[in-house]
Amino acid sequence: MAYIISEPCIGTKDTSCADVCPVDCIHPAPGEEHFQQATMLYIDPAECIDCDACVEACPVDATMAEDDVPAQFEIFREINRVYFEDGVEAGEKMVAEFLAAKG
Repeated sequence: MAYIISEPCIGTKDTSCADVCPVDCIHPAPGEEHFQQATMLYIDPAECIDCDACVEACPVDATMAEDDVPAQFEIFREINRVYFEDGVEAGEKMVAEFLAAKG
C-alpha cells in the first residue's frame, strides 16, 4: 500500500509533506523541474515506503493511505500513478479533467 495526494492539494502545493518524506517520493518539490507549473504534488507509489510521515505533515489533509481514500477522491489513486508512469503532462491532464468535470 502506498500513500496518495488528493484534491485539497490542488492550488495549495504546501511542501511540508515533501520536507518530511524520508525517501523523497513526493514531487515536484521546490527547485525541481515542473514545480511552478504543477497544480498539486504527487506521491510516487513505487517509491513510497508507507511511513505515514506525509499524512501528519499535510496542513490541508490531502495525503492519505490508498486503502483509506474516500470515494470522492478515488480518481487520485490513478492520478498519482499516471503522473509517474506516464509522465508529468499525463498526470496534470487528469487533474485538469477532474476539475473540469467537477465544474
